Amino acid sequence: MPISHPIKTSLAAAALLLSFGALAQEALIRKTLAERLPNLPKIDEITKTPVAGLYEVRFGGTELLYSDASGEHVFVNGALVETKSRTDLTEARLQKLLAIDFDKLPLKDAMTQRQGSGARKLAVFVDPNCGYCKRFERDLVTIKDVTIYTFLMPILGPDSSVKSKDIWCAKEPMRAWRDWMLDGVVPPKTAGKCDTAAIERNLAFSRANRINGTPAVFFEDGTRKPGAIPGVELERLLVAASAKK
Repeated sequence: MPISHPIKTSLAAAALLLSFGALAQEALIRKTLAERLPNLPKIDEITKTPVAGLYEVRFGGTELLYSDASGEHVFVNGALVETKSRTDLTEARLQKLLAIDFDKLPLKDAMTQRQGSGARKLAVFVDPNCGYCKRFERDLVTIKDVTIYTFLMPILGPDSSVKSKDIWCAKEPMRAWRDWMLDGVVPPKTAGKCDTAAIERNLAFSRANRINGTPAVFFEDGTRKPGAIPGVELERLLVAASAKK
């Protein structure tokens, strides 16, 4: 049966309203992202996805991110970002899930270095053949009033295991560690001269707590940070951790 003229008019009006609604939605997303992410390249296209309320934002030809209907939140490289504060909500959630109670760290299995008053504390999991660990150690020696717990975690091959055991069994383990990391002085051969079970426990602890790389740094407030943290940033994190105590 042919569609009557009034029905045709209603359908056309509805389609027009939907079109205007889509354009308004796109304009809102463009406006919000332009204001909150000024470094974002020019947006080429915004497309509604099959997921309700989720929009594909294409820029730079083939670069993609996904936005909610208002531009308040975006997905970038698998992370959910709140655009107003530019907070990576995925990273913040992971930090909470991966946090470790500092008081429950197996400190007996770590080498200890006190600098200045030693009032602040941090723990670091390291491999003796890790280049980033060596860089981090150079920054660590400059930090004042901190007690450092260094957990040997040899994951970079057999030589890392040998060096870790030699350092752990040295007369002064922390000195042997820094001599090697800072000055390249090979630790004396001490294999079999002491109990190295602590190193195996460190490896087991790292596996249980998803410590997958070195250096991995833990602060008193439970925060963990991967990689060689620059000295200025390390100091900031220590101050923040102390304030939360």
